[in-house]
Amino acid sequence: MNLDDIPLTTIDGEPTSLAAYADQVKLIVNVASRCGLAPQYTKLEELQRTYGERGFTVLGFPSNQFLQELSSAEAIKEFCSLTYGVTFPMFEKVKVNGRSQHPLYAELTKTPDAHGKAGKVTWNFEKFLVTPEGTVHRFRPKTEPDAPEIVQLIEASLPVG
Repeated sequence: MNLDDIPLTTIDGEPTSLAAYADQVKLIVNVASRCGLAPQYTKLEELQRTYGERGFTVLGFPSNQFLQELSSAEAIKEFCSLTYGVTFPMFEKVKVNGRSQHPLYAELTKTPDAHGKAGKVTWNFEKFLVTPEGTVHRFRPKTEPDAPEIVQLIEASLPVG
């Protein structure tokens, strides 16, 4: 299945898909406001501000799969905006694992991490970097958004110019 064809819904309830970001380097992250890793929002926003005008975007997918996300879209938006100044696109809450797993995550989780392990999302803030060509790279939750392996991949995948 082509990732661009999977229907998505923004945090404001608007239908969309990854096709809206087809020419961009995308960092897809399952986020959670009450997670101990939530300070990663700061580095995600820094990446957005650094590379956003060059063809990169962070895409945040709130998930309560690990029981650490706020209950409403409004609460999530307010928390992200006021606490971390988030400007990157956010989507409706999704399930990243299990029977009700969102189709996007059903596809993304087929990708192995640096240790060759595919399968379930292990925690909040797991990252999937998708190049404009559709190649998926997987980074586990404790890998910081500005880790050298992520930044190098972003820079190598951006359009020249």
